Amino acid sequence: MENGEIETAIKRCESVIRTIEHLPLSTAITASCRRTLLKLASSELSFLSSLASDPSPQPLSVNIGHIESVVWILRLPSITGVSRVCKPLPLPIGGVHVDLVCTLGKAPVWIIVSDRNPRHISWSEDRHGGKGLRSRIEHVLAAAQSTATLKPSSVILFFANGLPSSVYDKLKDGFGAKEFEFCSESSSMLEFDCEDTMEGGWVNVVRSRSYKESVSVEIKLIDRCESPAFLEPEVVIQAEVAELSKNDAFSSVISSMRLQSEEDCFINLDTTALVALVSGITNGCAERIVGMPEIGLDEKFKGNTVFVIAQAESEIEKPVLVKMGAVLSGKRGIVCKSVLSEFKELVSMYAGTNEKRRAVQLLNRLMVVNDNPTERVMGLPTTRKLAMKNKTVFGTGDRWGAATLTANMAFVRAVAQSGMSLSTIDHSPRALTGD
Repeated sequence: MENGEIETAIKRCESVIRTIEHLPLSTAITASCRRTLLKLASSELSFLSSLASDPSPQPLSVNIGHIESVVWILRLPSITGVSRVCKPLPLPIGGVHVDLVCTLGKAPVWIIVSDRNPRHISWSEDRHGGKGLRSRIEHVLAAAQSTATLKPSSVILFFANGLPSSVYDKLKDGFGAKEFEFCSESSSMLEFDCEDTMEGGWVNVVRSRSYKESVSVEIKLIDRCESPAFLEPEVVIQAEVAELSKNDAFSSVISSMRLQSEEDCFINLDTTALVALVSGITNGCAERIVGMPEIGLDEKFKGNTVFVIAQAESEIEKPVLVKMGAVLSGKRGIVCKSVLSEFKELVSMYAGTNEKRRAVQLLNRLMVVNDNPTERVMGLPTTRKLAMKNKTVFGTGDRWGAATLTANMAFVRAVAQSGMSLSTIDHSPRALTGD
């Protein structure tokens, strides 16, 4: 490998590392996954850097192309709930390597990435004893069928540099694979630019990688079921609902929510989300709480003073309704019966007059659905962090193909650690204040 090629590969590594550090929040990628990607890219960078000073560099195959391809997929708008990258999944039949475990179009998927030259993609074992594509796919599909909790709805194969038509035909005939389009989502995502920032702020584009020759195929394992029958919204508190004020931030947020049910427009709210929406902290009391004398705070909030002040300070810095407004706008909000029951109890015990009024307004904008969690979520072991009531709530959202809006990050992390991809959107926690 020439020194010029090594230098270019080094800059590609540096660019990928910067991209990994700034992956969009929409991926909901776990900290562990991000660390894995950074470790792989940094390891490749260290290896290439050691070659740069070698007076007699040897021909070698670099891995940066594979990492680039994985990161390119991660930047696509429809990729969410990333729970595992470039690691084997621990399954009953043994570990199986999957490049991405994530949610795509609200369905759990496994993605296998190949950056090989199409001429070197063999269907059967090669003369050196290397396993062919058929053998690997058989292993992956057997692993997928061996688990209930981690089973994907489909396995997607992404060939970054293309695929011979003869192999493509065998994929279709042997596994029922169908063409899948990643690139149609966003034409602006077709290029992976590797940039090197120079002195004075100038940017030197080292290499622009196009994925226009890439080929993706999907092998479906689970057909998406139709949405379950749902209950019409019920009036939770028997009272005349006050008209929403156009000048009120809370009213603006819930007014932006869709009232009609359409496919792919649902968002599931857990109890923490409902409480945060109606909380006095979220709705104008934060500065007053921070400015209250210590004696008044202790008398009002008892042993929760530090907790409440921390939330009020967080609200002043990053208002919750700003993020929730962006998440909920144009969506049909749903709550399952168990969440509704828990929220009503909390409101009756701890909410003040204004919080109760907001609770009435909020619940009359939501659709109540039966507790109906998916089998895969219920198949997770019940532990302190994976409590049964939380599996019911998040599993019901999963049944509806809806992301769950939540501040319960302990549950979200525990699910990700199991290897399962679950569509969630986090928000900062807020408490009822008696406002």
